[in-house]
Formats: sequence, C-alpha cells, structure tokens
Amino acid sequence: MKALLIGGTGTISLPITRRLLALGWQVTLLNRGNHNDLVPEAEHLLCDINDDIAAELALEGRRFDVVAQFVAFHPAQVARDIKLFAGRTRQYIFISSASAYSKPPRNPLITDASPLSNPYWQYSRDKIACEQVLMAARDGQNFPMTIVRPSHTYGPGSLPLSVHGGKGPWQVLQRVLDRKPVLIPGDGTSLWTVTWSEDFAQAFVGLMGNDHAIGEAVHITSDEALTWNQIHRLVAEALDRPFLPCHVPSTLLAQYRGYDYTGSLLGDKANCAVFDNSKIKRLVPGFAATTRFDQGLRLSLQHILGDKARQVPDPAFDAFCDQMVQIMGEAEARVAAL
Repeated sequence: MKALLIGGTGTISLPITRRLLALGWQVTLLNRGNHNDLVPEAEHLLCDINDDIAAELALEGRRFDVVAQFVAFHPAQVARDIKLFAGRTRQYIFISSASAYSKPPRNPLITDASPLSNPYWQYSRDKIACEQVLMAARDGQNFPMTIVRPSHTYGPGSLPLSVHGGKGPWQVLQRVLDRKPVLIPGDGTSLWTVTWSEDFAQAFVGLMGNDHAIGEAVHITSDEALTWNQIHRLVAEALDRPFLPCHVPSTLLAQYRGYDYTGSLLGDKANCAVFDNSKIKRLVPGFAATTRFDQGLRLSLQHILGDKARQVPDPAFDAFCDQMVQIMGEAEARVAAL
C-alpha cells in the first residue's frame, strides 16, 4: 500500500508515519523537510504544498492508495487538493478538528453527527468550511474523502494544558516547579478529553485504505475525560510539587488582548468535551486508547525535562500570570470584606 502524507512529522502525524512504516507501507512525505530526519526510512518530497506549480511537478505521474492531509486549514487549500488528487488516490483523508462541534455543546455527549458551529474561533470555522467543500466534492464529484476530527491529542514533548503562552508549555511547568499558582479557566471542573498520539495513530491507520470510512466524518479520541483541576493536579504530582490553582473566569481571560483566549477557551477548552467513540470503534474493530493521561504525561515530561530546546522561557506570559493571580486575590479579598 502506498501512502502520501502531507506533513507527516508533527505531534499527530509522526506516530502515524512510524506506524505505517512498521506495517510495511510505502510512505512518502511531502513537506518542507524541517523534521524529516525523524523518519529517514520514508521517501521525502521536499515541497511546499501551497506552491501549486512545485506540488504538481513533484507529484507528476504518481498515484497513491491514500493521501492524508495534515496541514490544510482553509477551504481554498482543500479545493486545491481536490483538483490535485482527483484520480490520483483511492482515499483522501482530511484532518479537521473536534473544536468544530457546536460551542457551547448542545448535548453533554458529542457524537460524530453533532452539529458544527463555533462562533468564537476562526480556526474552527475555517475547518468547518473545509469540511463543507469536501462534502460537496463527495456528493458532486464522487471524491473519495474521509474527515477525521481529533480532539486534544498530545505526544512526547507536548502537554494538554488549559492556559499557556505563545511559546508552549514550559513556562507553566516552570511555574509549577517554582511553586507559583497556575491559571485554570472557570472553576476547573469542566471535563476535557485527552488522547495520546500513538493511540490516535492506531485508529487513524485503521481508517487508511478502509472502504467503510470513505465518505464519512469521524472523531478519534480516547474515552478518558478529566477535569482541568485533575489534569493540572497530575502535572504537579508528576513534578513533585503542590497543586496551586488560580481559577479565573474564562470570559475574563478572553478580554486580554495579548493572547487569543476567546478562541482557545470560549471556543474550545472552557466547554466540556466528552465523546461517543462508537463510530471509530465500529470502523476500526479492536481500537481502544490504552494510554492513561498520568502515563502519557510522564512520558512527555521525560522529553521536556531532558531537552533544553523544549525549555523555552516566556517571561511575558509569566508576568501575565502573576498579574492575574494578584487580580483574583484582590477580588477574593474584596468579596470576603463585604
């Protein structure tokens, strides 16, 4: 079986690339080559997929059983892919996002058929628009598409944290190590589903070349839902530090102009996200996400703590956290004095 992965070396896609290679697939990666040393066994086409002429030349005369698109975020990119891969593949898989489901959720359990709508986050609305383009191509051109919606998928070196700055998770971990409070949206009791990237890869590869998946949209998540308080408490315990939360209303955080918390919180993390995974389990018999968060967390922390390159300070975010802690402390004191 021949697979083309557009991207193929990211948090979600790298375990998929490695799993395909282990299963004997012929794997071609089309990307700009930034991390291709991680999978030297794959064939590499160095190309920016957004360069139409270069992409056409790189793919001339090639056909694939499956094309998996990991780096398309706008409907124009998907429309280009439809033209580029029509007749060149038996299946095209688009990575959408579970953040596309209605916010706030209309039902406590999200199914693959739940309505799509996100008035808070442009990223999610663009993913919805991409899905609409693909559905139209499926119905009008018989284009062999599959849509996959990941929720919060993490892997070695990445962590599912509720609030962080633009430089990644390290500054939050540094605050925990320094015994400083960390920001948690709301009262920290909303449920959030986290998925280890290798578990995600198991299900994703099971969809590849799967006739039953063609024309379908499906989310892939674990069955483990934790509150944000639980997630951050487990992080603190793994670092052998006390759990020191500073709960801040999500609407208050969204007013801060330094970071786009409107989209990432009101349009995503501030809402409960619990998923019905019966469809992916039906399409991929035997699939089960087996890595608990406390297990994946420790694996990820090993990479972060052992790699200085991942320990990127973010003093601006740290100062913002200190300010929010002070504001919330003053507000609590004023209420207590009423």
